[in-house]
Amino acid sequence: MTDTQVFSIYGNYVDIFNKEIVPAKIVVKDGKIFSIEKEFQVPMEIESQSDLQHFIIPGFIDSHVHVESSMLVPAEFAKLAVVHGTVATVSDPHEIANVCGIEGVEFMIEDGKKVNFKFYFGAPSCVPATIFETAGDALDSTQVADLLKKDEVKYLSEMMNFPGVLFNDAEVMAKIAAAKALGKPVDGHAPGLRGEDAKNYIAAGISTDHECFTKEEALEKLGYGMKILIREGSAAKNFEALIDLLNDYPDRIMFCSDDKHPDSLEEGHVNQLCERAVAKGIDVFKVLQAACINPVEHYKLDVGQLKVGDPADFIVVKDLKHFSVTKTFINGDLVAAGNRSNITTTQIVNPINRFSCEYVTANQIALKPSDYPSEGGLIPVIEALEGQLITNKLLLKPTVVNENLISNTLDDILKIVVVNRYQKAPVSIAFIRNFNLKKGAIASSVAHDSHNIVAIGADDESLAEAINLIIKEKGGVCYVAPEEDGFADAKFRSQVLGLPVAGLMSTENGYKVAELYKSIDLLTKKELGCTLVSPFMTLSFMALLVIPHLKISDKGLFDGDTFSFLTKS
Repeated sequence: MTDTQVFSIYGNYVDIFNKEIVPAKIVVKDGKIFSIEKEFQVPMEIESQSDLQHFIIPGFIDSHVHVESSMLVPAEFAKLAVVHGTVATVSDPHEIANVCGIEGVEFMIEDGKKVNFKFYFGAPSCVPATIFETAGDALDSTQVADLLKKDEVKYLSEMMNFPGVLFNDAEVMAKIAAAKALGKPVDGHAPGLRGEDAKNYIAAGISTDHECFTKEEALEKLGYGMKILIREGSAAKNFEALIDLLNDYPDRIMFCSDDKHPDSLEEGHVNQLCERAVAKGIDVFKVLQAACINPVEHYKLDVGQLKVGDPADFIVVKDLKHFSVTKTFINGDLVAAGNRSNITTTQIVNPINRFSCEYVTANQIALKPSDYPSEGGLIPVIEALEGQLITNKLLLKPTVVNENLISNTLDDILKIVVVNRYQKAPVSIAFIRNFNLKKGAIASSVAHDSHNIVAIGADDESLAEAINLIIKEKGGVCYVAPEEDGFADAKFRSQVLGLPVAGLMSTENGYKVAELYKSIDLLTKKELGCTLVSPFMTLSFMALLVIPHLKISDKGLFDGDTFSFLTKS
C-alpha cells in the first residue's frame, strides 16, 4: 500500500488482552493501526449496519510449519493461506536444507519476500537429521550461527537430536548456545520423552514441543516449563488429545500444522482449529490467544496484535463460532476477500534442486529371503498408523514365490522401497502394512528428512515404474496402475505431480497444484484401493528415522528404539 493511504473499517472489535468485544471504528494509516474508536458515528456511506455484525480479530499464525510439505513455494503457500486468515508462519526450512543446504534456506527466504505475507524462518538444527540416511547437504554449528544472525531467522528450528542434548554433544550445544546468545528461542522435538530425560532436555534451553501425542506427556513438559504446540496437520493429528490443555494453560499453548499438503491447505488452516476449539466449549479469548498472540510474543514476531501502533495485520470474520474469513489484511493491504486471494503467482525461472540417480529395474527390487531378517519364520513389517508419525514393528508371515519375497495384497503386506536420489546406490527394501494397495504403486520424493525416493507397491514392476516417473521429473508424487490386458498399448497408466524445486515443491499456481494432488490422491484410493486418509503424507514419514518405532532409509530397515539397522542396503 502507499504511505498516504488511510482507510477505516467498522465491526465488533475483539480485544483479546482486555477480554472484551465492542463495536469500533479502526483507522489504518501507513500500514499501521492509527486509532481504535469504541465510540463513533456510523458514516452515511454505510447503508446498512451489516458490517457491524462482523468481528475484527488479529490474523492467525501457524506456529510451526514446514512450508515445503505443502508442495508449494512460499509465495504460493501464502496465496492459499491468506484466504483462511493466516497472516504469518513460523516456518522451519529443514526439508529444503536437507536437500540443498544454506542455498535452500536462502531460496525460501527470498521467495517469501515476493509477496505480502509474514514468513519467519528458523535455522535448521539437524541437517542431516541422522547419520543413518543420505542427505543432500549438512549444516554445522558455524553455518547455523550465521543463519541465526539474519533478521528473517527468528529461532533455532526443532532440535530433533535429543540424545545429543542429553549427552552434551559439542555441535548440538554450540547451536543452542548460538541461539541463546542472540536471544532467539530453541524449538523442541522430543516425542515420548519423559521423566528426568525430558526435564534435562528442557533445562538445556528447549522452549517448545509440537510432538506430544498424549495429554500426560504434554502436562509433564508444561510442568518443566515448556510451551506446547497443538499440532493438527495432514498426517499427524494431536488436537483431540491435547486441546483441553488450553483451558488451564492459555498463555503456554499455540496452534500449528507442522505439515500441510496442498489439498488440505486449500480447505482451511488455523481457522479450522479455532472453530473446533470453540465447539468444545473453550473460551474464545483463550482460543484466540493461542492462535494470534502467543506465537508473536514467544518468537518476537513483527505481527500486529490489533493495538494502536501495530502493523495492520488483522482479519474480518462472520462470527466467533465458525471463523469464516471475509477479509484478510497484512500491513494494511487487503490480501484476501470473499474467499479469493489477491496474491498473484510469481515465476520461478531456475528451480533449485539436487537429483542424481539412475532409473531402476524390477530386478533391482527383487528380494531373497536370505537377504531379509526373520524371527521364527516371521519377518519385521512396518505398521503405518492413521494420523500418527510413529509406526509399530510387526512380525508377520512372509510370502515367497520363486524364491523371492513378494508383496501380499490379500494380507496387506506390501513392499516399501527407498532409493538414494543423490548418488548411485543399492535400493533399500522392506515391508509395510496399512496402505492396503490391491495393485499398482505410489511413489514420492517428499520423504522426511532426507527426501530420497520412497515407494510402496503391490508388485516389483509397478514399483519400478513409479520410482522411474519420479526420477524423470526430478521429484514429485505419482500413482501407477497396471493397464488391463487388451485395453491399451501401454503397460501402465499413471499420473504424476512434478516437484522440480528441490524435489519438494512445484513451480505452478497453488490452486492448480492442489487440484492435481487431489486427483492423484483420489486415484490412489479409488483405483489402487488405499484406505488411508492421507496416503502420500503418511508415505512421506515412513523414512523419518527420528520417530519410533520402525522406519526405512536409503541405507536399510531401521529400528528407532535401538537406533540400529535390521537390514542394510
